Amino acid sequence: QVQVVESGGGLVQPGGSLRLSCVASGNIFIINTMGWYRQAPGKQRELVASITSSGETNYKDPVKGRFTISRDNATSTAYLQINELKPEDTAIYYCNYDDFRYVVWGQGTQVTVSS
Repeated sequence: QVQVVESGGGLVQPGGSLRLSCVASGNIFIINTMGWYRQAPGKQRELVASITSSGETNYKDPVKGRFTISRDNATSTAYLQINELKPEDTAIYYCNYDDFRYVVWGQGTQVTVSS
């Protein structure tokens, strides 16, 4: 099995930055995709960004230019750098690991943007 654990959330003022981390552990397959999703109160969970093990990235249009996803394959860690945070970015951010065997979700990390 595979487990993922997120960290790095918190309370940030508008215009601030955060870096979220997601560590995958267990029976990692060399070819996989790791992604960040978010779920705001009363809304559905939505994809924010994803990155394959070969480095291909995909972003939700509204976050392009402010969010950057990256990964370190040696440690099976995915990062989400979030800049110019806005109140509407407030949500629980979930990490997702996906290979041909498993789709695994983390517990989520809360990001709150407020002055």
